[in-house]
Amino acid sequence: MEQAQNAVEHRPVFMPRVNSDNLVKTDMVRFERHVGFASRQKKKSINDMHQVIRKKYGFSHVLELSSKSGNKLSFPLSPLSLQLTNEYDGQAYSVENTFQSSMIFEDGGPYTDLLTVPPRQAKKDERLTTSGELIGYNYFGMEWSVEPLTTFYDWLYVNALKQNTHLHEEVMQYQAFTDREFNPKKSIHCAAYALAMFVALNKRGLLDNVEDPTAFFDLYHEFKVSNTEHLLEEGWV
Repeated sequence: MEQAQNAVEHRPVFMPRVNSDNLVKTDMVRFERHVGFASRQKKKSINDMHQVIRKKYGFSHVLELSSKSGNKLSFPLSPLSLQLTNEYDGQAYSVENTFQSSMIFEDGGPYTDLLTVPPRQAKKDERLTTSGELIGYNYFGMEWSVEPLTTFYDWLYVNALKQNTHLHEEVMQYQAFTDREFNPKKSIHCAAYALAMFVALNKRGLLDNVEDPTAFFDLYHEFKVSNTEHLLEEGWV
């Protein structure tokens, strides 16, 4: 006998754009959430979300980035797995480790020891929530501002994926990207958005200079930004 009732859920979909003033178009999708924590229930919810996306936008290839996607491509594209080799020590670290270890807070950081712990441990380190307000980033001596929102995270992810050329052919087949585990009410940075940005930049032939922080930063002025900040402005979250 079923006790729980399915509910309605809203999650963003990130769509690469080629002939548009956006690199990525972000929209909210309304779909049925299958109540429960089992992987089977989460996969049902993801399937329902993708059915809505396919019907609404006419897409045939949509990739879910969370571990519950059931798609083998999701694992190497996860920020927990995708690695960026830096030019300072020649070592490769996951996008997650690199991002968390670069944060500067009012009362501490960057906590560079987070580079070498398991990615999930880095993400949950208590210092990241007890060191005051986030005021910037320091990536091997390179300083980044927190504005525009998501710029530093997107730069890390796009450059990491650029280095992993064996993933490009398969990634470029997709028309939209989602991460059901990402909740814009609780977070801002989303790998699915950065992944869509990579695809758009690749299709436009704009990947050549993305290693240069200034060139990457300029993209946020050359194109209209449509990320989770955009969702906040439109009152979705």
